[in-house]
Amino acid sequence: MATADHAAINVLTGYRPKTTAECVDIERVRALIEAGAPWDRSNSLHITASALIVHPDSGRVLLRWHPRHETWLLVGGHADPGENDPLAVALREGREETALPDLAPWPDAEVRHLVIVPVPANSREPAHEHADVRFVLATSAPEAVRPENPDAPLLWLTPDEARMATTEANILDTLSRVEPLLVR
Repeated sequence: MATADHAAINVLTGYRPKTTAECVDIERVRALIEAGAPWDRSNSLHITASALIVHPDSGRVLLRWHPRHETWLLVGGHADPGENDPLAVALREGREETALPDLAPWPDAEVRHLVIVPVPANSREPAHEHADVRFVLATSAPEAVRPENPDAPLLWLTPDEARMATTEANILDTLSRVEPLLVR
């Protein structure tokens, strides 16, 4: 295993899967990391990192419209060249996609969900899979949110509203894992 990939395996060390499917996904990700180049987009399975952004004071969550998938998703995406820490990738992507200046892991920096998500082919790339490592990031300035571009609007929603807005089972699963953290 390449030294640079230790950051990816380290974030998964203490993670406990919640379902049988997630146990299988984690084993696939561990094998991917051990094979080398787990972030390489040319691999049919590669790691991505995302986050559910929350505003703890209001209990709201932020979703981003994803034009390619035509649904509300989390913020996140691929590592840039030289990046190998899933949390750092989620933080960078979160800042880029929302303009929120104060994003920080909340209530801690633990992985909240790991899921392998199928990505359909398009004119630029074949069908592939994302091994998405998910975190929770918080802001104390929800009013500062600005979409990265007009085609990717952002919505602050209650967890119930978020469940009604998205059709993606894996996003609903992430919401169900995070909602108990928001109960005040």
